[in-house]
Amino acid sequence: MRPRRSAQRQNVPPEGAAPDLAALILAAAGTAPGANERIAIATSGGPDSIGLLALAAHCFPGRITALTVDHGLRAASAAEAALVARQCAARGITHATLRWEGPKPKANLQALARAARYRLMGGWCRAHGVAWLLTAHHADDQAETLLMRLARGSGSGGLAGIRAARDMDGVRLVRPLLGLRKADLARLAAGWEFVADPANADPRHDRTHARALIEATPWLDAPALAAAAAHLADDAAALDWAADRAWEGNVRAEAGAVLIDAAGLPAAILHRLLARAIAALAPDASLRGGDIARLAARIGAGQVATLAGVKVRPGPVWRLELTPKPQESRQLAVKARQNRTG
Repeated sequence: MRPRRSAQRQNVPPEGAAPDLAALILAAAGTAPGANERIAIATSGGPDSIGLLALAAHCFPGRITALTVDHGLRAASAAEAALVARQCAARGITHATLRWEGPKPKANLQALARAARYRLMGGWCRAHGVAWLLTAHHADDQAETLLMRLARGSGSGGLAGIRAARDMDGVRLVRPLLGLRKADLARLAAGWEFVADPANADPRHDRTHARALIEATPWLDAPALAAAAAHLADDAAALDWAADRAWEGNVRAEAGAVLIDAAGLPAAILHRLLARAIAALAPDASLRGGDIARLAARIGAGQVATLAGVKVRPGPVWRLELTPKPQESRQLAVKARQNRTG
């Protein structure tokens, strides 16, 4: 089906529905793209990302590239990416399809697919000298994320929800639309064809239930929930700032170990120092705030505890060091027996 000709055909959103995207980026990231910088737009083909793409094409004509990731998880995904590509070509918008190749995991699929998506888009941006990547996350997404993390018992970092901006290995990832509603983005996308991801209605996903709860509960106001997440993000940033200074004054490294002088530090700061120390020793570890909180509780109770292959010993100074891998442990045991018998 050929997209009908509309205002979007010339990359002009409907009258009265065109926010200043440069100003939104500036508010989210504290800076905005320079006059000649190119910008990548994460474009799945749903109404949210198409709305952002239409707005970006209007505000930054000739400077954007739409990136569509084909995860290869559904038979229709290639055709959906092709639909986005055709519509971009009809409007003079550069488009690239990125494919997640190789076997797909059976467990934790959503999280791993998300990681692959950002890895592919970030890699494309770095390879093409594009320093900005925008996604279409909005206030409704933020509200759903806050509810999901409340249900998981997340700390302030998790309850901050979707961050407005972060550095991604030299690419500035920005979510400039967190103050807009999903319906606002759908209006921006008038005249485009969308695709519907069946995962959005899959009852196996927590987000599906959070969305249904908000829709069915009038007093759960999505903009108010999104505003609460923004306030919590400010608080989390302040704690991160304090943790940076505590890291400089209360943490030191030894050969194969990190030592944290824990005396008198608030729990929120200690949790951040623990997470950073574990990341330093085990860079591939995937941790949640609840994991760190449970670890800190055990250490505070005077117990030796292990997380992500890192052993932590309690005391006035907490000592973190990698535990030997099974093969290394066997080799050490054999060596110890040889020393005893020698």
